[in-house]
Formats: sequence, C-alpha cells, structure tokens
Amino acid sequence: MLGQPYQMGGMWSYPKEEFSSTEAGLAAVLPDRNPGRVTTNGEVFQPEQLMAAHRTLQLPAIVTVTNLENGREIRVRVNDRGPQNPARLIGLSARAASLLGIAPGGTAAVRVAVDTAPSQALAGQMPSTERVELAVATAPTGRVERETLAPLDGARQSTRVREAPQRGPAVTTVADANPAMPPNPLPEEVVQRPVGTGRLLLEAGTFFRRDLAQRQAARIAGLGARVEQRGSGRSAQFRVVAGPFANVTAGDAAFRGAMGEGLPEARLVVE
Repeated sequence: MLGQPYQMGGMWSYPKEEFSSTEAGLAAVLPDRNPGRVTTNGEVFQPEQLMAAHRTLQLPAIVTVTNLENGREIRVRVNDRGPQNPARLIGLSARAASLLGIAPGGTAAVRVAVDTAPSQALAGQMPSTERVELAVATAPTGRVERETLAPLDGARQSTRVREAPQRGPAVTTVADANPAMPPNPLPEEVVQRPVGTGRLLLEAGTFFRRDLAQRQAARIAGLGARVEQRGSGRSAQFRVVAGPFANVTAGDAAFRGAMGEGLPEARLVVE
C-alpha cells in the first residue's frame, strides 16, 4: 500500500513506490508505548522484531540499514509510517536499534537501501485496494470456416497424432514460485561493515535553474545556505544546502529554522 499524502510532525509526506532507492540520514528509535498495535498497512507492531517506519516507502518493504557510526548492518521490514520527527529518515523498532548499537531515545547516522527483489516480491503477493483494474472487453469472434487441404507435393501426411510424453503432476513450492520472498519475521543477521560517517547537511531543495536555487538559499541565508551545482550543460542541477553541522543538535536547529521559513522540502542528510 501507499496511501494518500498525510501530515505528521508538521510536514507533509507523499508516499510513492521506490524499489531501488538509497538514502542516508538520521535514524530514530520508535517508542514502545503500544506494542501489539496495528501498523499503517494492517500488520502488528512487535518491538522485539526487526521492524521500521518510513514516511514515504511502499508498505511493506525490505530495507538494509547500515549504522555509519559503527558499521553494523541489518535488514528490517518497513510496515508503518513515521517517524514522528520529520528530521529523521527512518524509525527503528527497539530490537532493530539494539542490534545496530543505537541506544533507546538516541539517534545515529544511517544509510537505508531498499532491497529490490524482496520488496517487489512482497508488493506482488499483497492484496491491494489501491490498484484499479481496467475492464478489457474481449473482441467478438465470428464463425470460423474450415476445410481440409491436400498435402503439398513431396510432403508426407501424418497418420497419427504425436503424443506428448507422460509426466507426473507438477509440484511447485513457495521457494520455487518466488525465491525472493523474504521470511516474516526477518532473521537477526548482523553484518559488520567499515565505519564511514559522513557530513550532516541540511538540504533545502534541488532546482534546474540557478536563479531559483539562489532565491531559495536567500531565504535561509542565516543558516549559511549555499548553492551547489551538480552536472553540467542541460543536465545541470542546483542544490541548496547548509552545513555541515558538528552534531545532531545543531542539525536539528537548522532544520527547525528552515521549517520556520516555510521550506517543507527541507531534510537532514548524511553524505
């Protein structure tokens, strides 16, 4: 499921299908105030399992989360909307956060990559009320006239019908039908990657025109915003960024400042 655009934590979010996206930002630990509650897509939230919340991904989805501060990496099942704080990229269940080395109530710089095949497998087998089935009318068929033609010169006419070899009934297992289908719940498999923290930046929009980007940067000039060009020629894009910030507290303050200036597309990123 995707769902309609919604407002949470003072920011509007617009869900969309993403089967190959990779983002880096801050992770939050989801509170366990209501264990057993129903998530946005109708599943049961269990903080002791590897579950997560994302503001825009299709539900459910399988993503790989890497803690850039210690290199720990796990896979989690995204089945809810959130986190409440719009400056956070993903919300993790208590167990997922613990395996990644994130303390309750804490944050960490993470990279979130959608696992394409498992997420597509989930999307394919889930019933959906959002898909509109198109009614396709069958073309009318008229009467078919048939007649037997004489065999071509030199051809031998078959005197018996060729029979297919007899085979036993086909047996299809779930794994054979779709080997990419992930187990539920996901196993606790922690992979150790190299540590690689990046810069914490405020990103306030990307434009195809420099003048529009400069106008946006001027609105948050007090935060030290600047315009960075990516690409050249007709493919050039101009991104408005501020930072890097020394810590999460400074990044959050800049994010609130951008929101106060009416920039709902602002977000904290790690790169």
